[in-house]
Amino acid sequence: MEISLINKKALVGGSTQGIGKAIALQLAASGASVTLMARNEEKLKNILAELDNTQGQKHQYLVVDFLKLESFQKKVAAFFKNNQIDILVNNTNGPEAGTVLEKNTEDYQTAFNLLFQTVCFTTLQALPHMQNSNFGRIINVSSISVREPLSHLTLSNTIRTSVISWSKTLATEVAKYHITVNNILTGYFDTERLNSLIDIQASTKKVEPASLKLQMEQQVPAQRFGKPAEYGYLVAFLASDQAAYITGTNIPIDGGLLKSIG
Repeated sequence: MEISLINKKALVGGSTQGIGKAIALQLAASGASVTLMARNEEKLKNILAELDNTQGQKHQYLVVDFLKLESFQKKVAAFFKNNQIDILVNNTNGPEAGTVLEKNTEDYQTAFNLLFQTVCFTTLQALPHMQNSNFGRIINVSSISVREPLSHLTLSNTIRTSVISWSKTLATEVAKYHITVNNILTGYFDTERLNSLIDIQASTKKVEPASLKLQMEQQVPAQRFGKPAEYGYLVAFLASDQAAYITGTNIPIDGGLLKSIG
């Protein structure tokens, strides 16, 4: 099966490193024109230069800070006045790690703005064109922690779960326009974000990061962390015509780490 996204336009959040970068690279390799979206313009320029353009793609970038909601909304709204997209990948940097007892209500509001408000706003901006063209792919980067919560990621556990519920509701409402909405439940991937979380946990537990990382790898039935490129393959498939009948789902990509069935 060959995945072709030629003539499709994609917007990919958090696309200067890790999973977001891998998604952008794969969508471009499959023929899509990609708009990168992140806060570091220098990194955006560097990734832009890496994107495949051999199939007539035209790539660009949008500088936004997901943590500054008002500014984010203004810049995204301005973008959609002059641009239309067919594929939206909602992906942001994660909120700070911590337990329930370490967080206050302001922390939850900050996480809500970061993980929910940005997703909701960007999606609603993208939908009119998708509805008019009778095609759309909305893919939300989420976490396995929405199914099996992790104690040290209480903000992510809580707010990402609300995105999952919202996405399921949205999927039923836009399916008649041939728009799909799916969530990817991310396991352990070898990224800057995961390595940062490992360092925090290792410091708390007073162990070496390398030792903790090995322990986490051994918890995964596949006995390793995922490669970001493998994540990109899944997103490219979900963005394609071949995935037209897949919507409203939560798809784990975790090397078998989740123990629960549903």
